[in-house]
Amino acid sequence: RWQEPDAGIWEIDEQAWTHSRLTCAAGLRAAATGCAPGTLGGRWMALADTIVADAARHAMHPSGRWQRSPADPGLDGALLLAGVRGAVPADDPRTTGTLAAYQEELVSEGYAYRFRHDDRPLEDAEGAFLLCNFVLSLALLQQGDTVEAARFFERARAACGPPGLYAEEFDVHQRQLRGNLPQAFVHALLLECAGRLSAVL
Repeated sequence: RWQEPDAGIWEIDEQAWTHSRLTCAAGLRAAATGCAPGTLGGRWMALADTIVADAARHAMHPSGRWQRSPADPGLDGALLLAGVRGAVPADDPRTTGTLAAYQEELVSEGYAYRFRHDDRPLEDAEGAFLLCNFVLSLALLQQGDTVEAARFFERARAACGPPGLYAEEFDVHQRQLRGNLPQAFVHALLLECAGRLSAVL
């Protein structure tokens, strides 16, 4: 069903979100690695290649990075997952180009944001998304930049409430939590980042 529109990780309007398709490809590649030769693994890898090629045809920004969807040329924090989860290699120019553009356009004061809603400053449209900080940390770690990976991890790690729980968002100016609390996917990425960073620091 990868060709069908969906609401994406952020559960917004249904489109052909690039991150959804690339996540499908990453999942297929991961599943295929556990298959014996001559089984479904080959078919799954071929389908992953088909999905990535389709995304490259329809959702590549002219600058060479991934864009949100065929209809939306913007950036999105979820696009970093393509490299982190293995849809495309870490050294693929689309991976490195997306990471560089994301850091340039969707990071402010050490906090990462999902996407740009409009022309307002990022922090005026919504809070920083802590999940994005942790995904950015993983993406930087994958590129070998352990110092920056640790910096974005620590910035997000400190943005919790008194019981140590995390919400979806953090209001950078008011220094308060926003959105659903507790937010499971933020805690899951916190643990993944902590484990991966502790292995190299």
